[in-house]
Amino acid sequence: MQQELFDITIIGGGIVGMATACKIQKNRPDLRLLILEKEDVLAAHQTGHNSGVLHSGIYYTPGSLKAKNCINGRRQMVEFAREHKIDHDVCGKIIVARDTDELPALERVYSNGIENGLADILRISPDEIPEIEPYCKGIAGLWVPDAGIIDYVAVTRKLGELIVKINPKSEIRLGHKVETFSKAGAKNQIHTDKGVFETKKMIFCGGLFADRLARKQGVALQEKVVGFRGDYYELTETARHKIRNLIYPVPNLDFPFLGVHFTRMTDGGIECGPNAVFTFKREGYGKTDFDLGDTLDALSYSGTWQLFKKNWQFGIGEYRRAFSKQRFLKTLQRLVPELSESDIRPGRSGVRALLLNKTGDTRTDFLIAYGEDSIHVLNAPSPAATAALSIGDAVWEMADKEFEI
Repeated sequence: MQQELFDITIIGGGIVGMATACKIQKNRPDLRLLILEKEDVLAAHQTGHNSGVLHSGIYYTPGSLKAKNCINGRRQMVEFAREHKIDHDVCGKIIVARDTDELPALERVYSNGIENGLADILRISPDEIPEIEPYCKGIAGLWVPDAGIIDYVAVTRKLGELIVKINPKSEIRLGHKVETFSKAGAKNQIHTDKGVFETKKMIFCGGLFADRLARKQGVALQEKVVGFRGDYYELTETARHKIRNLIYPVPNLDFPFLGVHFTRMTDGGIECGPNAVFTFKREGYGKTDFDLGDTLDALSYSGTWQLFKKNWQFGIGEYRRAFSKQRFLKTLQRLVPELSESDIRPGRSGVRALLLNKTGDTRTDFLIAYGEDSIHVLNAPSPAATAALSIGDAVWEMADKEFEI
């Protein structure tokens, strides 16, 4: 029986994969797309486990892909949410300094935001902080009105609906794990655990497995993905009134994590976190989850050990906090001193993919590259969810330029 031939196959059903597929379908309604997702639902991993924040773009180096795509992507995401009635709220956030040592970094964040075109950012005084967040304390802060919250899982599902609405011949196949690749003349064959699919071109949005998929497809990638789990606590119903919207600490902009923060979710709950600890399983959401292959892969890589060497004090502190409610609470109390142990309870966890080079430095910017008959989204950490529609535009432009279809 003759194999069905798809024009482009997108591997990965997270928000970046689905945004990319939707952008391609809108630009080329005639193309028959196939989306392959190994889980039984879309947005099962990084998309479904992130904080749900609409990032403003204030943190990212001016001129970087992160900055450009975050700002453009946020605008598109808000418009998309309004058009399709996705739960969201551009509620704004505050970034709060607790001591004088944090003031230079706070000023650097402010300068980044101004250079990135966020003209409405305001410096706020200690007296103004509680006017926005009554229970928050600090010596200085920034008000960032463009930040917000959104239901990224609902966005991802809506993107899937739009794809098959534009072209009913396009397909989304859930529960199909991609295993290997081969060629059949000019056609590419994708071998999954449910069968073989033929396609002219491929786009990879594999998240935590982006590096492995790239190598399987013959991309000479030197870096390796290393996973970091982030644990959340949540406020009890009786303590939710202590947080109105979003409260962030001053981050270390030379490190890929923004610090433990408070987020009001679209369902009204308040999450506190995440921390950042090395995980022994790429998709391990429990504190003791373990996969031998993932562990050996990470610990046999020189970049992992270089990262540990450079940041060992940070790493030890994060691990101690991961297993101690009291330590986690102490971190939260830096921003909201009146929180008590009875105000918080364990919440969910997520795992973030960081692409490390051999010196242990994380790639701070997005990375998208060509392969044979393919495009690979190799590094798309936060703010990738916010930037997803803009990333989709970028991938579509690359495909339009190089794919002869």
